[in-house]
Amino acid sequence: MVGIKGVVEEKGLNIYGDGLAWFRGSMIGKGAFGSVYLATLKNPRSKYSYYPSMMAVKSAEVSSSGSIQKEREVLSNLYGCADIIKCFGEETTIGENGLMAFNLLLEYGSGGTLADRIKKSGGRGLPEFEARVYTRSILRGLNHVHGSGYVHCDLKPDNVLLVSNSGRSCSITEFRAKIGDFGLAKRAEQSKKRRLEAYWRGTPMYLSPEAVIDKVQEPPCDVWALGCIVLEMLTGKSPWNGEKSDEILEKIGVGRELPHIPGEVSNEARGFLKGCLVRNSSFRFTAEMLLHHPFVEGLEDDDSIEELEEDFNETEFILSVSECDDEFSSGSYCSWSNEDADNEVDENISSFEEEGEVKEEEIGGVWIGTSSDESNEKQKHILSPKSRQQFPVSFNIPAGI
Repeated sequence: MVGIKGVVEEKGLNIYGDGLAWFRGSMIGKGAFGSVYLATLKNPRSKYSYYPSMMAVKSAEVSSSGSIQKEREVLSNLYGCADIIKCFGEETTIGENGLMAFNLLLEYGSGGTLADRIKKSGGRGLPEFEARVYTRSILRGLNHVHGSGYVHCDLKPDNVLLVSNSGRSCSITEFRAKIGDFGLAKRAEQSKKRRLEAYWRGTPMYLSPEAVIDKVQEPPCDVWALGCIVLEMLTGKSPWNGEKSDEILEKIGVGRELPHIPGEVSNEARGFLKGCLVRNSSFRFTAEMLLHHPFVEGLEDDDSIEELEEDFNETEFILSVSECDDEFSSGSYCSWSNEDADNEVDENISSFEEEGEVKEEEIGGVWIGTSSDESNEKQKHILSPKSRQQFPVSFNIPAGI
């Protein structure tokens, strides 16, 4: 199959095909588990489209898409964090040669990766302010990952994407750093159960001592990797000298070395790095603790309004009571009539009156307030469905796959 794929690419055919609502564009990345393409909508002007005008589509043949499908599962459990790459769903396509592919539809990072940004610095590193802003975003995402019971296991500059901040009046940098590529992520509790495994996940340059020596990867190993990333942002150089994986692993494991922190970094940066790069994971800072470190505290908040993450596994529909007589608009997913609301209100009021006291209750999204026996002359106040006040009702509707 690999040979056929190579021939198809030479001919310039669309080997994985287009989606129902999007065209597949040029390849923008390639890894061990799949290729990433730029995708554009077939009808970008449609106001009913759930997708953004541009996406990054990670694709692989269905027979070898296990890692991408695992990533889809992890991302569905991490929705709701603005510092993690959004997932817009999945789709199976068929290419021009009949090849069936599994596609993961992801948020597009127009600024490339953090690794690209570091390379552009020419070995000088990023301005400390920029590094601080990116570090805070990564920390927020990492704190959400760990709070959800996961370990990323492969945190590195290549897996941190820079998403454009254009259109945000409160943004303090051109791009926002977001964590991506969860193909090697695992549940945190699995680490203790699989202590005797003879392998580690991730990239040697960013592995923690406990991962190299004991093959244990828990949340602290992501914090070590973050320290390596911050050091690389500040210096423009890799945290370890040497290009061969064996040399790096020997320094981390048998050599019991620590990455060198140059003297020109600020005191705040030095303290932050020392909190991350602790060989004993028990004494290493957590992501939550680091969020309160002076290195990242005090920055202007560019996330004043929480972004709502929409996912195909769970979609929230907000129903509101509006001026129309037939409100509660929710498309074709559910329905609600005013008659239903009135009947339920009447039944509840009558049952309360029999007890001699009626309390304030919320019925079917409508608040009712009534009086006790001593003030029976007062009319029962029922907010009409025509009221301007809105009452959100959230529904989780799982998608059938």
